[in-house]
Amino acid sequence: MIGERIKQARRLREMSQRALAERVGLSATAISKYEQDKLTPGSEVLLRLARALGVQVEFFIRPTFVKNITPAFRKRSNFGRKKANTVLAIIQDWLERYLEIENILQLGVPKFVYPEGFPYEVKTGRDIEAAVLALREAWQLGLDPIENLVQLLEDKGIKVGRVEAGEQFDACTFFVDIDGRLPVIAVKSGIPGDRMRFNLAHELGHLLLKVKGELNPEKAASRFAGAFLVPEPVVKFELGNRRRILDIYELHLLKHKYGLSMQAWLYRAKDLGILSNAKFQALNRAFRARGWHRKEPGDAYPPEQPTRFERLVMQALVEGIISSKKAAELLGQSVEKFRQKVAEEHGGLEVGLRY
Repeated sequence: MIGERIKQARRLREMSQRALAERVGLSATAISKYEQDKLTPGSEVLLRLARALGVQVEFFIRPTFVKNITPAFRKRSNFGRKKANTVLAIIQDWLERYLEIENILQLGVPKFVYPEGFPYEVKTGRDIEAAVLALREAWQLGLDPIENLVQLLEDKGIKVGRVEAGEQFDACTFFVDIDGRLPVIAVKSGIPGDRMRFNLAHELGHLLLKVKGELNPEKAASRFAGAFLVPEPVVKFELGNRRRILDIYELHLLKHKYGLSMQAWLYRAKDLGILSNAKFQALNRAFRARGWHRKEPGDAYPPEQPTRFERLVMQALVEGIISSKKAAELLGQSVEKFRQKVAEEHGGLEVGLRY
């Protein structure tokens, strides 16, 4: 177990075995044997490893909740194996801290259950539109805008995490065998809220669709994402049945009403036959010529923050179930730094205090 923890911490720091060995004053062979659990490091070596890797010694003996996860990364072409290993280590570290605080609190955690008829078999775009309406009915969402997609997914038993993983990474989805099959979605942090919501809905499509025939799975998940955030009846209500042009101001207001990007609205209009393919291509070229495919004009849609994990840690801290040191280990930062971050984001709000 300690060996796997050493490897995980090393990958978190994007460090080779040789580089770690030089920092600790050991041979690369020794590091390799530690990681394979062929040798067990003593307390002095563990302290040196912890300092070199920037973790607490407790990291190496944390209970192991997650093993052998193989997420399907949605990534750019230059996303190499080393970077993938680093992202995997980041995701595993976050998820294990999340699962540990749930275990400490002995919570009745929401269990993910497929709605009746899902995974939904799709062969065409029309099937995807039907799948979205069936899902919204099963989850009793109606046709209204989804105010907080992260909260909705977590309420349904899907773990959602934001990771700092560089430009090459977009999102990934996988299952973990924890008291049943636990679905997990990890998305990149530091991006506009509309893009994050689309990535989350895209990954949800991979979880809930069974793609058949010649339909491309990635394109199917993208159409599902747009349709889930703005179903067909809503698109036609807002845009009408046929349009020759879509104004930038109109698209901007719709983005902020539904949390779907302007470009995704263009695709919705094209997919539903509201815009002709020629008009869609012209508008798409105009967006690219102005650089709007990278950064859309106007104020950005605010990102959604997964908050359940941090809330549980602070609950355990103020109830005296865990110490400040344990809270810091779980949060991945000192409690004081976490309090400062919350104060900055929420108008000086003080957290973690007993009254």
